[in-house]
Parts: sequence; C-alpha cells; structure tokens
Amino acid sequence: MFLDTLGEMAERFESDIAAYVLMGNHYHLLLRTRRANLSKSMQWFGVTYTNRFNSLNSHSGHLFQGRFKSMIVQNDAYLLRLSYYIHRNPVRAGMVDRLSDYRWSSYANYAYGKKAPGWLNTERLLAQFVNVDDPHRAYRQTAQKYSKEEHLLWEELRHGFILGGKQFVETIKESYLPSAPHNEIPHQKKVAFNVDPEVLLEKATRALGVDLERFKNSGKVSGQDVLDRDLLLYLVWLHGHQTNQQIGDLFGLSYSAVSRRISIFKHLILRDNQVKKRLEQIKSIIKI
Repeated sequence: MFLDTLGEMAERFESDIAAYVLMGNHYHLLLRTRRANLSKSMQWFGVTYTNRFNSLNSHSGHLFQGRFKSMIVQNDAYLLRLSYYIHRNPVRAGMVDRLSDYRWSSYANYAYGKKAPGWLNTERLLAQFVNVDDPHRAYRQTAQKYSKEEHLLWEELRHGFILGGKQFVETIKESYLPSAPHNEIPHQKKVAFNVDPEVLLEKATRALGVDLERFKNSGKVSGQDVLDRDLLLYLVWLHGHQTNQQIGDLFGLSYSAVSRRISIFKHLILRDNQVKKRLEQIKSIIKI
C-alpha cells in the first residue's frame, strides 16, 4: 500500500522518484519535482497513506513524527551518493545484515535489476556507470562499501539543506532567495544570514589579537588561549552553519573535540558574565 500510494503521488503531482526506503517510523525519498509542488505532494502522500493504513489496521493517529524535511541536491553525482545513503539505512539501523535482505527499498532495482514499477526512475543514476559491463553490479559493489564514505557526503551539506558545492549555493541564493527572507521559512533565514567561516575567523582573530595557526599547530593549548580558541569555535559554530568536522579542520581538532568544546563554552557563557561580555564585544566589533 505504501508503494501504491507513492506511485499515485508520482503520477498526480508529476514527480520523478529515483529511490526510496520505508523504515519502521519514517521513510526517505529521492525525487525531482517537475512543478513547484513539493509541500502539496508530501502533504497529500502523508495524509492519504496514514488514512489508508489506519483504516486497514483499525489504527488512529499519526504514523510519522513531525513535518517532512527536505534538501536540494546539486547534480547527478550527488544524487548517486545520496541513493547509497538512502539504501543503506536498514543496515545502518541494524534491521538487517545485508542490503539485499531488506525488502522495502528500491535497492534491488538498482543492485540486481529487479523490475521496477513504472513510477520509479532508475535510469538517471545507473547511466552514470559508463564503460562497465553490468551497471547493476557496479552499483551493488559501490553501495556495499559506501559505509566508509557516508560522513564525507554530509560534509558537503550546506546551510542544513543544500547538498552541493559553494558555487551552487551562491546560484541558489542569487536566483531564488528573496531580498528579505520570510520569517516563517527557516531555510531562507539560514541562507540569508549565513557567514563565511573564513571571513568570520579573519575578523575575529584580528579583534582578539590572536593567531589561529598557533592554535592549530600547537600540541596543547592552555590558559587564556583555550578561552580565545573556544570563543572562535563557538562563533563559527553559531553563525557559520558548518559541520563539526568542517569546524575541526579549521582548528586542527576532531569533530568530537569540537562538540565537547562547544558544550563547555555554552555552559561557560551561562556561568561567567565576563566571558559573555567578551563574546558580545567581539560580535559587535565584527558586526555579527
């Protein structure tokens, strides 16, 4: 019934669906909208499937938690990597040991050439495997070993919803972002008020009178240097919308160390008025 309803949505709202996975309490879709109707199509799908499921199973209430979340993807190369991530969900969640053991995803259509429903478009992604005898086998082999590369994919997620390069982000901003972002649309506000981390660090280090390279190359940071470094970390984390791994690369720290230092500094702001005052002074100087 999930697949039948998904097919109806694809036809009714003119959506090209490239990949899917149905999990225990949520699902993932990789699709392209031909019209600007993503919200309407997802609302229709959620309500229709929930009503059908509840009627069939004498159930009531919601099946899935919260509103859907979406991201925009730059090109086919990113789509292919994202399809690996989607198909690997059941293994990552510990539901099965092998990708082929999970029935409720489009993995078998890609990996083994299983006949796909008419609404599932596998050609776009499989066409990227050129100069190979069997694109299905090539997809299968790549997907099976993709676990080591999954974290690299999310390092290129910008503003929390754009998967692509910096130039693509600028194109989205210039072409589609209104001059005044809507207060009730978080995605618009994220893009509009995002700060380039390198520009931010250049201004902040100058205002603090510190050398970022010294923090990065020093084996151990202590005393006032710890406070200054953590203040810089916090500014980038708060205003740059970077991943912890990306922030760590700027400071020579691991992503877990960044998470730990941010947590410590957030608590310090609440306890120490001098630290809070210093932070506000720096933000005022660099005009954030």
